[in-house]
Amino acid sequence: MSTLPVPEAPSPAAAPTLVVRTVPLELTDPLLTLLPAGAEPDDLVSWVRRGEGLVGWGRALTFESRGPERFRDAEAWWREVVTHAVVRDEVGRPGTGLVSFGSFPFADDSAESARLVVPSTIVGRRDGRTWLTTVSLDPQLTILESPTPASDPEPPQGVTFADGSVSPADYAHSVAEAVARINAGEVDKVVLARDLVASAQSPIDARWLLRRLAERYENTWVFSVAGLVGATPELLVRRDQGLITSRVLAGTIRRTGDDAKDLGLAASLARSSKDLEEHEYAVRSVADALEPHSSSMNVPEAPFVLHLPNVMHLATDVAAVSADDASSLTLAASLHPSAAVGGTPTARAVALISELEHMDRGRYAGPVGWMDATGDGAWGIALRSGAFAPDDASQIRLYAGCGIVAGSDPEAEVAESTAKLIPMRDALSGD
Repeated sequence: MSTLPVPEAPSPAAAPTLVVRTVPLELTDPLLTLLPAGAEPDDLVSWVRRGEGLVGWGRALTFESRGPERFRDAEAWWREVVTHAVVRDEVGRPGTGLVSFGSFPFADDSAESARLVVPSTIVGRRDGRTWLTTVSLDPQLTILESPTPASDPEPPQGVTFADGSVSPADYAHSVAEAVARINAGEVDKVVLARDLVASAQSPIDARWLLRRLAERYENTWVFSVAGLVGATPELLVRRDQGLITSRVLAGTIRRTGDDAKDLGLAASLARSSKDLEEHEYAVRSVADALEPHSSSMNVPEAPFVLHLPNVMHLATDVAAVSADDASSLTLAASLHPSAAVGGTPTARAVALISELEHMDRGRYAGPVGWMDATGDGAWGIALRSGAFAPDDASQIRLYAGCGIVAGSDPEAEVAESTAKLIPMRDALSGD
């Protein structure tokens, strides 16, 4: 997979001067409890796993871009913002100082825009240490008082579900057609997705979804960026002071809730030729994309089984040492779309997705995460997620997808996609 050329920076006049200050906080409250009540979904950001990460609110700056150049445009804009920022950072760790949160459409021709958001307030926690960052266009910026937990969110009321652009029957038909194309030699693997629309009687509080997801799926990164909310188990890439890591998931089996049976299913997953083949494609695509940016790399010979409450995945953690100054966003762009969400060979698989899927994925299965002024950051793949409808927080569109290979069975893939919708469906249930 080719790497992205270094983007050309826009003119200096394009970037306003941000005033940024980070200070340590003596605060132990859970990060997600700090998100303010009454905020619109677009105004809340999150990247939290096992109690650590970043949350933020308000918007100091935003950026949008569409099309094949969306990553280059965002990178160039961010570099210009960083160049003109005035930063006083009293903590000095990855995620302190100036930070942006982003989410990107899966497809080059998506009608949705890529989004970068610089919140006006950010609270971060790493290795038990907490900090507060404030961002403003006002040169007289003063540090806000330490945030306190907000009131608890109310559960969604009267939630109903309806087929989206792709019904289960439509999905099964697309899977069957994809298997036929694979057997005809057009591609080795293609990932197909479907959607489900959830509607509530009143606006859905995004904080409720984030808290529920964090409580139930501690092995995932719970994210929120510009109205896209979810809990992804898949880390596309992290760049942290010279170390690059990526978690690859491909190959899935649904859990039964019986521990003994699930152990047996985990063993069968680890031996499944169909799932191991799918996983190998995904790992190879990640390693090939990272290689130009790495001086050394470790790719485990065999995957492990990652246990989540609803499903189990074959997983491989790829680690590399950075060989250049490519930012975490540049690395994410070079990895997207990986075989885990696109297919193999990538270009032909993505073209087949466009032909068979019959919907615009929007930002589902695209990179989502954060980046600081040094280029360090973490980007996941926006899986197990939902996108709030524009200007209507009472409706959210949920997405799930499956990797299709020669041995795929249409009805089994419908069942797998249903299992992958469970995290968001349960988060909306109000139980």
